[in-house]
Amino acid sequence: MSVIKAFLFDLDGVIVDTAIYHYQAWKRLANELGFDISEEFNERLKGVSRMESLDIILEHGGLTLPEEKKNELAAEKNQWYLELVSRMTSDDILPGVANFFSQVRKANLLTALGSVSKNAPLILERIGMSEAFDVIIDGTKISKGKPDPEVFTKGAAELGVNPDECVVFEDAVAGVEAGKRGGMFVVGLGSPDVLTQADLIAPSLENLTVADVLNKAETTR
Repeated sequence: MSVIKAFLFDLDGVIVDTAIYHYQAWKRLANELGFDISEEFNERLKGVSRMESLDIILEHGGLTLPEEKKNELAAEKNQWYLELVSRMTSDDILPGVANFFSQVRKANLLTALGSVSKNAPLILERIGMSEAFDVIIDGTKISKGKPDPEVFTKGAAELGVNPDECVVFEDAVAGVEAGKRGGMFVVGLGSPDVLTQADLIAPSLENLTVADVLNKAETTR
């Protein structure tokens, strides 16, 4: 049986919660196009790439637009989102994250960020966590979004470890599926009713210890 060597983390909903900023920017875009989206609808966009999110929103609004216009709208939404996240600070780091990462370092585990967001490096810089990761895989380094496992398999490859030596931390259904498809042990952060595919589920990193994760990962595979 392989020993766990690396922890791979999603960004949104795991390290910080930028979902509210995405929602505000997408809602503004929908409103400008003549319809609205609710917070409940926004749940469908979690863990999904920007262009895929736009397609879901346009379908919701009953709109079909040419590719050029869609690229224009996606860029506009991203600009509004960047204006919001550029105000983020270390105060936006979710509870329990700093303590958990302290345990990760003491356990000599490698770390990677696996986020489909092209803005991940900016967010990490704003919250002062760029140095917390040995490898950063963001939307600029992948060609397929979650639930494709590319973001995590690429992270493992850059860390120099095998997929079965990795634990993935995710809050979205698409992300949990990506981790599982990549052959990794997956910790779901959120509701057990939603993240049914995860190997271990907790409300957040605040409710976990590294020892608990390692014990579970190494005894259930």
